[in-house]
Amino acid sequence: MFTISMSWVYELTILIYALSVLLYFIDFLHNNRKANRIAFWLLSIVWILQTFFLIIRMIDIGRIPILTIFEGLYFYAWVLISLSLIVNRLVRVDFIVFFTNVLGFFIMSLHTFAPAQHQSTLLAQQLVSELLIIHITMAILSYGAFTLSFVFSLLYFIQYNLLKKKKWGKRLLRLGDLSKLDHMSYVLNVIGVPMLILSLLLGIIWAYIKLDHFYWYDAKVIGSFIVLVTYSSYLYLRVGKGLEGKTMATLNNMAFLVLLINYFLFGNLSRFHIWHS
Repeated sequence: MFTISMSWVYELTILIYALSVLLYFIDFLHNNRKANRIAFWLLSIVWILQTFFLIIRMIDIGRIPILTIFEGLYFYAWVLISLSLIVNRLVRVDFIVFFTNVLGFFIMSLHTFAPAQHQSTLLAQQLVSELLIIHITMAILSYGAFTLSFVFSLLYFIQYNLLKKKKWGKRLLRLGDLSKLDHMSYVLNVIGVPMLILSLLLGIIWAYIKLDHFYWYDAKVIGSFIVLVTYSSYLYLRVGKGLEGKTMATLNNMAFLVLLINYFLFGNLSRFHIWHS
């Protein structure tokens, strides 16, 4: 009976999330502040419900639920909502929550329709360790930072095109200054890169301790280092060469595409990330 009730609440959460994204879209099209306020409170309710489910799941299995792709998708969606609400409160950049949660809703939908992967879950329980938990948590948090950075770059392009076409209006004012969008995208990458470095180091240490054979040429390992090199190149060009603006926004969008390829494609090709794919 409890399971059925939880399932009903979870489905309600998805519906509230969809309604929130829809209202943010209405605000984006028509500059409707009332829709924006309602969408924000609905998203806050979604975050509370998601956090509740996360805690219940954590108590049920005795660990942070991030070891399988089924669990990882849910945690990723929760991270995106959390970061978007925090950044929106601190920076006050309009539409950042909307674009971030379009991605968040997509991730949440993937989680909803993904297979439960019972065998992978059993294997994950056998391999669980604090080191692995920290490794995966930091990796997902870094991905969350990179995702939010991508959203700022996307907003940069929208604002850039509005200015170029001289489309003055409320949307132009609410998107904020180009330099601010560019700077926030950079700051989030500065946060994401060291977290990814630490995650990879911890993952390598864990693999050498727990696994009989560690494959440096594994698809997921190679893909993760490609992601790191791509974002590190972004930081080098930004800090070392002084590049900024449209060029860096374009590079940031390309880097995010590499990240998505690594997460969704290379993870399925991995030889030892079998509990996480």
